Amino acid sequence: MGKWSKFFHSLSVVLMVSCHGQKSTEKLNHTKEADSIFNLDKKLFQGSKESQQILQKVIQVDSTHDDALREISVPFLKRGMPYEWKPLYEKAVKQDPQTWVPMRGYLYLLFYRDYKKAIADFNASDTLTPHLDYPQGHSVDYWRGIAYLGLKDYEAAIHYWNKHIKKESEASGEDWVELEAFLYRGIVFYEMGEFQKAIANFQKIKDYFKHSAESKYYWAKCLLALGKKEEAIPLLNEALADYKNKLRLSHNYVEMPYQIYLSDIEELKSSLLP
Repeated sequence: MGKWSKFFHSLSVVLMVSCHGQKSTEKLNHTKEADSIFNLDKKLFQGSKESQQILQKVIQVDSTHDDALREISVPFLKRGMPYEWKPLYEKAVKQDPQTWVPMRGYLYLLFYRDYKKAIADFNASDTLTPHLDYPQGHSVDYWRGIAYLGLKDYEAAIHYWNKHIKKESEASGEDWVELEAFLYRGIVFYEMGEFQKAIANFQKIKDYFKHSAESKYYWAKCLLALGKKEEAIPLLNEALADYKNKLRLSHNYVEMPYQIYLSDIEELKSSLLP
């Protein structure tokens, strides 16, 4: 997990730099005055009155400033106000669809669980940026896998997880593929009743990352489905330890798909004890 955290942080920085490099020529279309005002916002707390006022000034100076349009919309997204978020975000999309369409797909997926709209945006991004589709540092195939899992289209989910993992493995080695890719592919196999294939993915997580509460929890559920109760209990103990050490799925603003809670592990474990 530690290795993954360091690597993913580095990867995210590289991707962000790459993305901003692509946008640098577009930035020339922004006025210097608008960019100067926008830079003041970086020192303010996101969503604060002062920040929103600064962003409004940017947009007054340059109504095409996509970064300001996107940034001013974010607090409304996080506060559950889609009627305020969407119109502002759509203005950013209009100015720079290459950047904000795939990101909109990510937001549809995690904040609104609108899997069909998310997939439509991820598919559109293939045409817009065929070689630079990494919203929030993950490929659109990664996100499509989660979206199709949400739709219970397991075959499509497996297709995109396989595609994502193959590409990342060829680029950097399988041991550098993010933990969640194996986790979600394993969960898809679990949902399909292909427990041995699911376990093979959870085993990779243990081999490469050691710790993951979700992988051990769903691994234990696979073992129980296979009638291997005695093997499941130690895994649940490990899942409990990982959870308490915060080695689990989490997000600052939303519940992650298939995220588990302490009570899930404890209840499953209690049901197995005499």
